[in-house]
Amino acid sequence: MDVKNKRVLLRCDFNVPVADGKILDDSKIIASLNTINYLVKEGARIIILSHFGKVKSEEDKPKNSLAIVAARLQELVSTKVIFSKQTRSLYLEAKIDSMNPGEIIVLENTRFEDVPNKLESGNDSQLAMYWAGLADIFCLDAFGSAHRKHASTYGVATYLPSCIGFLVQHEVEMLDKYVLAAKKPFTIVMGGAKVEDKVALIEALLPRCDHLLLTGGIANSCLLSLGFTVGSSLRTNDPQILARLRVLLGRFRDKVMVPGDVIISRAYNDDFVEHVNIDKIELDDAIYDIGFKTINKYKEVINSSETIFVNGTAGKYEDIKFATGTRELLQSIADSKAIKIVGGGDGVSAVKKFGLEDKFTFLSTGGGATLEYIINEGLPAIDNIQDV
Repeated sequence: MDVKNKRVLLRCDFNVPVADGKILDDSKIIASLNTINYLVKEGARIIILSHFGKVKSEEDKPKNSLAIVAARLQELVSTKVIFSKQTRSLYLEAKIDSMNPGEIIVLENTRFEDVPNKLESGNDSQLAMYWAGLADIFCLDAFGSAHRKHASTYGVATYLPSCIGFLVQHEVEMLDKYVLAAKKPFTIVMGGAKVEDKVALIEALLPRCDHLLLTGGIANSCLLSLGFTVGSSLRTNDPQILARLRVLLGRFRDKVMVPGDVIISRAYNDDFVEHVNIDKIELDDAIYDIGFKTINKYKEVINSSETIFVNGTAGKYEDIKFATGTRELLQSIADSKAIKIVGGGDGVSAVKKFGLEDKFTFLSTGGGATLEYIINEGLPAIDNIQDV
């Protein structure tokens, strides 16, 4: 699409982790630079939209301002970056009109528009039309938000000529090539806390993969569905979810592996750490990591795989007492000759924590969007652009 000297409304995913007023990981900002720098070079006037954190009340706004991201972006680009405290105003429109070619304006967090009437997440047509009216072209470069039909991701494309950016293009190409058309044997290592969010993914991937190695809350839920005691561990208690898991574990028992031994602790005693087999867990025990027998069993599968997709972690890896499973599995994957992809979220954070990012084929920025893309082989905001 010809963007030269045009006003381009660019939807990025700048939802980065922040603590004590500092950005902990700016990789999402850096991932957007290919598109931003191209637009700068073409002399476009770049109007950036992004969400940032959860905004459910006026009190949430000060801690979820995009000002900190705009300041970091200014350090990364060679052009002027303006920050607008407003998402809509005559002042904002005047600022855009006075921009020079190649300059950038970052609008305040789009989710400020969710208070009080959920205009952003509800895909309000008037809000989408307003933002579209600021520009000549819409470019979607927020893969991590492309599964949401929000005004800033989906709605604006209704009113403007639209395209995808280089980040979205790269995500789609990598997932199509390495996951949807994976070389076999294809192994999935899946962890994380909420099994409710991943049952559909498990159902979609099991017919395609050769091995599914389960850890974390998902493994705990599977163990519970099989009749094991998991104590106070993270797991679902939803009988319908447990029934679906039981069916899957029976139907694909030759593919699915669950932990045989684990590392446990107790909520009332932070110093208590014990290695036990899964049939020895008591009611006040909580599983926080997989045991060494499971690690070695999973490593055998990893070493025989041609493609490995990682989603989630083996346990509470942020705590050194429970980091062994995650670290050992990721190191084994990193050392393997397989194509290796990490599907966003905690998996990517863990890979970076252990300094292994250079050994992986692809780290997705998507999180939930990555999972939905694999399940549906598309995402609403991307498909909406392709349909125009």
